[in-house]
Amino acid sequence: MSELRELYQEMILDHHRHPRNFGKLADANREAEGFNPLCGDRVTVYAHIEGDSIQNLSFEGSGCAICMASCSLMTEAVKGMNVADAEALFGRFHDLVTADAPAGDAETEALGKLAVFEGVREFPVRVKCATLPWHALRAAVRQIVNQSVSTE
Repeated sequence: MSELRELYQEMILDHHRHPRNFGKLADANREAEGFNPLCGDRVTVYAHIEGDSIQNLSFEGSGCAICMASCSLMTEAVKGMNVADAEALFGRFHDLVTADAPAGDAETEALGKLAVFEGVREFPVRVKCATLPWHALRAAVRQIVNQSVSTE
């Protein structure tokens, strides 16, 4: 189990140091900001959505390793999905990091790389770090234009 935990930590650190899909998306037609006043995480999620399909996704911002890795892994997972599937994935991810009991193996496997955040539930103050980009994505997808979200 400790080897798996170490692998998860390495993946989070890799996505923090080398975030994927980082930078302003030139053809974004939706965006939303998120701010976590507890630890200072601040992100802007940019999306290019056509119909119900998230064609492209990126982010900018700064924050702790958990938040930046969550942004990076979220953009990889959601890019190309339809909006309903992205909403469902957010629900599964939120359950992963907030549930009182660990998710079943099948549920965790279904999350793919996002499963690295399973241990976050042991640190309640970090749940907001992990979910902030997801809340910003939800705001962007729902066309809450120039809306800021906060994890207060």
